[in-house]
Amino acid sequence: MTVERASAAYGQRAAEYTDLLGNIEATAAPDQDLIGAWAHAQPDGPILDVGCGPGHWTHWLHEQGIDVAGVDPTAEFLDGARVRFPDVRFRAGRADRLDVPDAGLAGVLAWYSLIHLHPDRMPAALAEFARVVEPGGGLLVGFCNGPELEPFDHAVTTAYFWPIEVLSRAIEDAGFTVVDHTTRADPGARPHGAISAHRIG
Repeated sequence: MTVERASAAYGQRAAEYTDLLGNIEATAAPDQDLIGAWAHAQPDGPILDVGCGPGHWTHWLHEQGIDVAGVDPTAEFLDGARVRFPDVRFRAGRADRLDVPDAGLAGVLAWYSLIHLHPDRMPAALAEFARVVEPGGGLLVGFCNGPELEPFDHAVTTAYFWPIEVLSRAIEDAGFTVVDHTTRADPGARPHGAISAHRIG
């Protein structure tokens, strides 16, 4: 799945997606606890919410006093986020091509924004995260956890299950040290995984 195809698929359903999932009330309390604690634990400096979608996590972190901006390749999401959250910075961009100087960020949040990447394209995105995160800065990835690396039929477009050990290894190969991971199986939802890592340096 290319970024362009996934972005086009989300663009067609951006309003529906935003109405259903684009608010913090639709998120799980454990995810709020994890993301909030992670963001506050990062070094001083900006955090980038990569694949921010409707912008609700970006806005929530901004409300928590975090220096954060949202990046997404889908224009429809960005247009809606700018209207709903005019005090937050949003711009066009994609995970493997971030317009950020080397070591220019304290952290990258990639919360379910990599699930549509074909596995062959994952290393490029993780390498870009490693380029832009300062030594000691953080990465937090949310994803669909599964026993095998395999595609599944997502409501918008094809996505992938990742075994936590396989994605952890890819993150470390990119230049991070994995410091924590969690899994969870909520009723009626796909198995969830999260990996937190620090940039080596």
